[in-house]
This record gives sequence, structure tokens and C-alpha cells, in this order.
Amino acid sequence: MATTSITRENASPLIKPEESNEIIQAVVESSTALKLMTRLPNMGTNVREYPIMDSYPMAGFVDGDAGLKMTTNMKWTKDKIVAEEIAAIVAVPDNVAADADYDIFAQMKPRLVEAAGKVIDAAIFFGTNKPTAWRAGIVPAAVTAENNVAATADIVTDVFGENGLIAKVEEDGYFPESIVSAISMRAKLRGLKDKNDRPLFMENLHQGAQYTLAGMGMEFPRNGAFDAAQALMVTGDWSQAVYAIRQDVTFDVFDSGVVSDADGKVVYNLMQNDMKAIRMVIRLGWNILNPVNAVNPDGTKRFPFAVYQPAGG
Repeated sequence: MATTSITRENASPLIKPEESNEIIQAVVESSTALKLMTRLPNMGTNVREYPIMDSYPMAGFVDGDAGLKMTTNMKWTKDKIVAEEIAAIVAVPDNVAADADYDIFAQMKPRLVEAAGKVIDAAIFFGTNKPTAWRAGIVPAAVTAENNVAATADIVTDVFGENGLIAKVEEDGYFPESIVSAISMRAKLRGLKDKNDRPLFMENLHQGAQYTLAGMGMEFPRNGAFDAAQALMVTGDWSQAVYAIRQDVTFDVFDSGVVSDADGKVVYNLMQNDMKAIRMVIRLGWNILNPVNAVNPDGTKRFPFAVYQPAGG
């Protein structure tokens, strides 16, 4: 837990009377993963179980008019989504808030949402600091399923070739829908051309920054969660990745109470220190369905995502 507050020095650009009332901010990036995944109905409790088909029924020809019809079976397994809490608290001295020519708390809210998005993406893509109850991240799980391709100088073949990134997902019975890529790949992608010398990477800036690679949609997370040292690209069937909200983002402002560190030591007494604190909380869970399919019935190798890794990754 952070144990520092916004000081007058931190907020000085907001207090200077000669500053423009327009605070130019970067585009707030929330969670790329949640943008692509399938949202399920909100959770009524912190755990939701759901059945997943684990084996297909079989059918066969009947031998003549009196032949026996074969019998078959089906099997289901269970999996679950566990909601975990993401939160942050920021404390501000009353005098600093009063002297600022801006609503400091209003300025904080989008930044706190962005911070939550970064934590969510890091956990979903890479398993970084994930709760124990959450499954492995997409990238490490894809590597375990051997759905990984090491980068070479031939990006087109690496991604679209017979043994490339897209094929890894297709061989498991899924159709990739879009690609999530590290920003560092953009410079490499801009130089890719087809056999007719036409660019494969398109930046449709007039359509709200929609990016495509050979017609497939692309996303470039800018919230700092995508680790290019682990993955250059991730693609897959995003309908198989689901999430559910237990508690949507809430903001509460407190003018009394204490803020303690991990050891229980009081860092701020809001009333005694003449401070207010804003608290953001969101609770959600996610999982990957990955039901059995006829193309690849082996659940230990079947996975709806693949990862393009740096050379030697």
C-alpha cells in the first residue's frame, strides 16, 4: 500500500494562477483485455461455477435394417470465475485541495481507472501479481500449450505462415479474431508489404485509430501492462476468454478515518491531519472456457490463444 500523499509540491502545477485551466492529459487507457473479452452477467457472489463440455458424443452408421445402433456418451466438467478486488487510496491535504484551481478528485478518477486497467491487463496477459484464485495468464498458458512462436526476421511467415502464430490457434480448433501487440512492433509492421508491394499494416487514423494487419484487427495497449520482453503479440479467439463484474468501479471520499501501512502503523489520520482520501474499488474475475472440440480434443494441448515471443524467448 502506498504511504505517501499528494503534497503541495506534487500539486503545484495545478495551483499556479497563471496556468491554463486546460489540463492536457494523455488518453486514459483502461484494460485492453476486458475490451476484447466476452463480458458475462454480473456476479451475485464472489464465485460463479459453469459447466464445460469435456467430451463429444459419437455417431455411426447402422449395418442394414436390423443392425444395432451404437450408444454414446457425453461428459462435462466444471470451472469457475472468482472475483477478486482491486483498490487504491489517495490522500490529499485539505489545504492543497482548497488552493488548487481544479477539482483534484475529479482529476484522480480517470487516472485511478487507468491504474486498475493496468493491473488487470498485467494479470490477464502475463499473470503478473495475479491473485492465487485466478488462472495462469494468457501468455504463460499459451507457452505451456506449445502455442508459441519465436520471432525471426520474417514477421509475415512468423505470423501468417503454415506453422505461424495464426496456425497455432487454428490447429486447436479456433479462429483468431484480433491481435494484441507491443507498441515496439509498430515500426517493424509499417515496413511489411505483400507481393504487390502494398502495405500489410494499416493505420486507419480517420476511423478512430483502428489498426489492421493483413485485414486482422490489432490493439496496442498503452497502459504500461504489456511486457514486450515476454510477448511481442498475442492472438486468439477472444470469445473464449470471459469475465464478470462482482462490483463495478466505485469511488468514495472520506474525511475521517485512518490510513495504515501493511504493518498496521497509522500513516494518516484524516481528521487529525486535515486530509481527505479518495478510494477506488472494483471486483471482477475472469477465465478461459476452452471447451473440447473435434479438431483437438486434448485439453492439455488445446488452447485458444498463441503468443509471438522475442527471439530466444
